[in-house]
Amino acid sequence: MDDKKRPLFMIGVVCEMFHIHPQTLRLYEREGLLHPQRVGGARLYSQEDIERIRMILNLTKELGVNRAGVDIILRMRRRFEALQIEMEQMMDHLENDIQKEFRKRIKEVFEEDD
Repeated sequence: MDDKKRPLFMIGVVCEMFHIHPQTLRLYEREGLLHPQRVGGARLYSQEDIERIRMILNLTKELGVNRAGVDIILRMRRRFEALQIEMEQMMDHLENDIQKEFRKRIKEVFEEDD
């Protein structure tokens, strides 16, 4: 399991970290903004969840974005990240194809000299 996704923090610890009430996190979960893992009925938050909470709080408290807006921003961010990964994979594929073509042409050039 990716270390950033490993559940580490109980709800009380997370609330202390951000100086928020547990109901705030439960509300975010009910609204689909957070998806903490459950272990024996207890919510456990990963480092990835902590980063998401930090972003949610920044958007709501610092920038005044409502929760519906936060949901839209988070979904757009997730789509952007997926597109970025896909684009990087396509670039890797193109680079490999270009390198293969380049090697083939170099080989042809040297074979012509023989």
